[in-house]
Amino acid sequence: MEHAIRTACQIIGRPEVIVVGSQSILGSFGEAELPADATMSMEIDILPIADDNVETARLADLIEGVAGEFSPFEEMHGFSIDGVDMSTSGLPGGWRNRLVKVRNANTAAPSGEPQFTGWCLDKEDLCVAKLCALREKDQNFVNALLRAGLVDPRVIAERLPTVPDRYRPGAERALGWIASWL
Repeated sequence: MEHAIRTACQIIGRPEVIVVGSQSILGSFGEAELPADATMSMEIDILPIADDNVETARLADLIEGVAGEFSPFEEMHGFSIDGVDMSTSGLPGGWRNRLVKVRNANTAAPSGEPQFTGWCLDKEDLCVAKLCALREKDQNFVNALLRAGLVDPRVIAERLPTVPDRYRPGAERALGWIASWL
């Protein structure tokens, strides 16, 4: 994840990005603390930070073009970086205020400067986004975190109704799914 943060920032010439996919769980937990079902993805979803979604999408395309699936970057490093925009995830109200900062020696340029920052989704906000999609792999991901006691089902259930309107049908299905954990 740290390599992806550094690379994405260098590609778009920005000091910070947001990690929105399943690998953003690594902002809250070390890989050794997580169940295998939570660390299986070979792609890292990066949301560039920009003033509007048109610019965000443009920057996401740059990331995708250089480090996306089937790129020389993926071939060399064994994972890809997917540039995404604001329409990718159903995120709950207030999610930006709960982002988890990842900035360390591994997110810095090879010379040590500049230091790049990755903002990872809060663990329950990540689960909300996954459950709004409610694909089998997303259910497995959230299920693994719930079984391990790493996320709070009540917090997830409270945040699901706060997603933007276009994600509400998914959130309503997800509320039914998470009810068995309450």
